[in-house]
Amino acid sequence: MDLRTLASGIGSLSDDTRRELYDYVVGRGEPVSREEAATATGIRAHKANFHLDRLVEEGLLEVEYRRLTGRTGPGAGRPSKLYRRAEQEFSLSLPPRRYDLVGDILAASVTRASAGEPLDGALQESARDRGMETGRAASRHEQASIEDLTTALAGQGYEPSDEAGVVELHNCPFDALAGKHRALVCGLNESYVQGVADGLGCTDADARLEPGEGRCCVRVHRRE
Repeated sequence: MDLRTLASGIGSLSDDTRRELYDYVVGRGEPVSREEAATATGIRAHKANFHLDRLVEEGLLEVEYRRLTGRTGPGAGRPSKLYRRAEQEFSLSLPPRRYDLVGDILAASVTRASAGEPLDGALQESARDRGMETGRAASRHEQASIEDLTTALAGQGYEPSDEAGVVELHNCPFDALAGKHRALVCGLNESYVQGVADGLGCTDADARLEPGEGRCCVRVHRRE
C-alpha cells in the first residue's frame, strides 16, 4: 500500500465523528446498520451515513447487504446496508519499518529447524525464499534490470538509490531489531535482498553485507 493511501486512511480517523463511528462498528464485532451506529453514537442518521461511507472510501470499513428480518421473497423488503471493519490492514511508520516481514522469516526458520534443518541454514533459506516471493510478485519481465530491483526494494521500505553502480539502501526496515541482534538481522537482510533480486530475475545483482553508518548493512553491486 502506498504512502498516500496509508496516510489518507489513517488521517481520516483524526475527525472525531468518524473515529467515534469507526470505534463503534469495530467494537460491535458484527455488521451494523447506519441507524444502529447513529443511535448508539447520538449522531444524526444522514451525518452518520456520510461519515460511514467516507470510512468505506478510505478502506477502513466494508459494506455488505442483508435483510435483517430473515424474510425472503416478495414483500421481504430491501436488504439493509451494513458496515463492518475492513480486512485490509493499515500500519504507517516513518521511516518505513517491516517488523512483520522479519517476524514471518523467523517463524518460517523455526518451523524448518524443528523439522531437522540446521538453524543457521534455515534462517538464510527462509529469508531468501521470502525475498524471492517478493521479487516474483513485483516481476514484470523475464530478466529484470538493476532499476527494476531498485523499484522493488523501494516498495519494501529500503529507500534505495543507484550510486555509481552500487545500490545504497538508506533505510533498514528492521532497524530496532538490528540494533539488538545485528549479526542475525543483517544476515537475514542480505539473504532477503538477494532473494528479491533472484525472484525478479535480476541476474546483475550481487547483495553484499557491507555495514555503514546511517544506512542498511546491505549494498547491492552490479555483477561483472
